[in-house]
Amino acid sequence: MKKTMIATLSMLFLATPALADRAPNAEEAEKLAARLNSLGYVSWEEIELDDDGPYWEIDDARKQDGSRWDIKLSPDTLEIIELDRED
Repeated sequence: MKKTMIATLSMLFLATPALADRAPNAEEAEKLAARLNSLGYVSWEEIELDDDGPYWEIDDARKQDGSRWDIKLSPDTLEIIELDRED
């Protein structure tokens, strides 16, 4: 009985898909771009919804002056959660 239960639990654990980060869909991408532009960013490398937060993670967002930033935005309000300047 104990071996059967362990085997069953092991199969369930292995069959559970891992959560993964994902790119924004078209509507989300449009809203994120508008928000980033309103904050003064002119380009960025990658945007993904990080399942650890959850939060939108924007890598290497660039301002007009050339400075680069990593940004985390709230998925609901698009408010800044974290802002780190890249050197």
